[in-house]
Amino acid sequence: MSAHAKDQHTLSVTEQTSRRRILAAAGLIGASAAGLPLFGRGAFAAGKLVALVHTQAAGDNGPIDDMIAHLKALGKQDHFPIRAIYAADPSTYQSILSTLAGAGAAVIVTTFNEMADPIKAVAPGYPGTTFIQLYADPFKPVIPNVRTVEYQAHYGMFLAGIFGASISQSHKLGYIGGMSLPGLNADLNAMKAGADSVSHTVTVKGAFAGSFQDPTKGREIAGQLFSSGVDFIQTDGAATDAGVIRAAGEGGNRIVSAVFRTQFKLGPKTVASSVLVNFGQSLTDQVSAAVSGKFTPGHYVSTLADGIIDFVPSDLFMQNGPPAYVHAAQAAWPSVNAAKAAIIAGTLKVPFNTQL
Repeated sequence: MSAHAKDQHTLSVTEQTSRRRILAAAGLIGASAAGLPLFGRGAFAAGKLVALVHTQAAGDNGPIDDMIAHLKALGKQDHFPIRAIYAADPSTYQSILSTLAGAGAAVIVTTFNEMADPIKAVAPGYPGTTFIQLYADPFKPVIPNVRTVEYQAHYGMFLAGIFGASISQSHKLGYIGGMSLPGLNADLNAMKAGADSVSHTVTVKGAFAGSFQDPTKGREIAGQLFSSGVDFIQTDGAATDAGVIRAAGEGGNRIVSAVFRTQFKLGPKTVASSVLVNFGQSLTDQVSAAVSGKFTPGHYVSTLADGIIDFVPSDLFMQNGPPAYVHAAQAAWPSVNAAKAAIIAGTLKVPFNTQL
């Protein structure tokens, strides 16, 4: 079990978890919201809970670890209690949310699209709790105490396509996503478009592991792609990415672009770059707005312009990677940065195409 999974703030919730067990684990038994203001840092200093309910396991060197780390830092900084609850079973999503809200949680942050229906069912009944869904589609109609957050990661994937096409020696690129979802389909198509903008001779083979938590499957697919002549793979699969990175270390001419800076250390000689979705910073920004009384309901879209989405090099790779690829990477970054600036300025359009 990972250090994060063992952390006292991280709880695994299963179908058999009773209401009282959730309350006890969250430290909410005996707590009362009576007399406390709904918003403002003073309310949180007085003991108002901020909870993160995450649907993927911690220990992923990716989005969940990033969110938990930022939540801990924010709670310590602003002196309010926090809990991170791993909701492993979809049948418990709604009961977990209603239990936390019913016990007086001030802010509940949830992860990914699978939490949409549970939030829609629970939030209207608890107007004093702010619900924030990270990686979400907009709600129609808007619920007054809910904010959904979208990440246009396909911009970063377009830049990954430029970078991969610029450094590949075989002119064969790969993409491995967790599951074929609209957002990830758009990521793959954007990567293809970025590569095509460099050279029409570059190909991109896409594959999906069927899970965001299966490193073994990631390793298997990556091995197949590398064996077919692909020498650059962009990951997009959270914990599954670890298997892709492992496969890259099992042969020569195998380069990976990851999705988190924390993954650089997993392959200092093979992980050249990362498309970033800074989930942790996004959580910090959204929770800070709620606790400071600046919360507004509705939908928020993160792009390259607000810094939540980005594409960055690995300094470890630049120091330890194969010389030919390092040299090519150094030569590629001016083109990547020019495209990034053009996207932010609005002069370069990257379609959000979900059709495969």
